[in-house]
Amino acid sequence: MIIIIKKARAHGGHHGGAWKVAYADFVTAMMALFIVLWLMNTSDHVRKLIAGYFNDPRGRASLTGTDQAGSDDKQPLTRENVQQLKERLEKAILQTDQFKALSNQIEMKITPEGLRIELLESKNGTFFDTGGTALNANGRELLTVLAQQLSRVPNSISIEGHTDSLPYANDAGYGNWELSADRANAARRLMQEKGLRHDQVSQVRGYAHQRLRLPKNPLDPSNRRISLIVQNLDGPTASSAVSSPSWSGDPAKQLTHPAAVAAPRAATKPAAAVSGKAAPARENPAAGLLARLYSH
Repeated sequence: MIIIIKKARAHGGHHGGAWKVAYADFVTAMMALFIVLWLMNTSDHVRKLIAGYFNDPRGRASLTGTDQAGSDDKQPLTRENVQQLKERLEKAILQTDQFKALSNQIEMKITPEGLRIELLESKNGTFFDTGGTALNANGRELLTVLAQQLSRVPNSISIEGHTDSLPYANDAGYGNWELSADRANAARRLMQEKGLRHDQVSQVRGYAHQRLRLPKNPLDPSNRRISLIVQNLDGPTASSAVSSPSWSGDPAKQLTHPAAVAAPRAATKPAAAVSGKAAPARENPAAGLLARLYSH
């Protein structure tokens, strides 16, 4: 009896998966081709965002990324780089059509203490309802954008509230001092909810009508405003005078209002602090850490 034994021949393991490698290479090449075709038909803004991601995959860069791979966006604000922050905020605001309509109500200027951002009220109210302390939709949305941008810098921020010289009509003794302080605190609370660190706000002050934007027109609505000051880490010096015109939100309007430049910085009486105690009559940025005025 003859017994025939057939042995099955197994293919080498490397032969069974060779097609997978070729297929993966083909899919990768096709994906790269489609990405290139898509990028060719996108806007410059989208291309800058994508470039920013590859420059800083950790996602801590500014809107358009950094120019060095892996660099940290939380660079301290100093007199040398304050212009970069100003331009970044201007760009973020101008990207929204709603804020373009409010361009005349937003001003930015570089001062010896840092970057000052002012939200100016109009006759009918722009960021607050007339006579009220609650932010309206415009105020909430704009402060949210600013909070998200300013949370990326390690600098301290002070918030000021200002009113015009028209007395606040209230039988309960509530006046412009209280109104200016309450509005500044309303801005602080929202910005901390939307991104600002709780230790980032160093001062909250209400100045009532003591620091008018237009001293020759004390009843002008633009005297009612909220001021955000991003403070330089290296402090002001005599040589760090304003070197940049204020930004009114409109690219075609790059000049500071003459009355704003001439507005006196010395108050005629002490500003009302949130705590109820008198603040120094003249703002002294160097003593900012000694004059922290919080309201919880």
